[in-house]
Amino acid sequence: VQLQASGGGLVQAGGSLRISCTCTRRTCSNNGMGWFRQAAGKEREFVAAISWNGGNTLYEDSVKGRFTMSRDRIKNSVYLQMNSLKPEDTAVYYCAQNRGTSTATIRGSYTYWGQGTQVTVSS
Repeated sequence: VQLQASGGGLVQAGGSLRISCTCTRRTCSNNGMGWFRQAAGKEREFVAAISWNGGNTLYEDSVKGRFTMSRDRIKNSVYLQMNSLKPEDTAVYYCAQNRGTSTATIRGSYTYWGQGTQVTVSS
């Protein structure tokens, strides 16, 4: 499976952005999915995860109430709606496919990764 992330860009603090990730070559509709991010000079960190049917979501504490992850199983896609963006949200955002069906925060739980999309929040 290949994961293609898109939708990143430059936005002012307080603004919103929605990034997308589409699975190609094989379906990912039966897998949990996740979003991670990596800021310059930092480790890649967990942001959000969603279960295979969208029934469960999980968020990193700093994005709770601001970010919403969703999925469209027919389109083989997941989304991350990001509101009230802060400069510290600036990073490359990666989508990933979980080897299982549930949510997961650990990088090792994910088998396939997208190429990343840059999100830059200006102050």
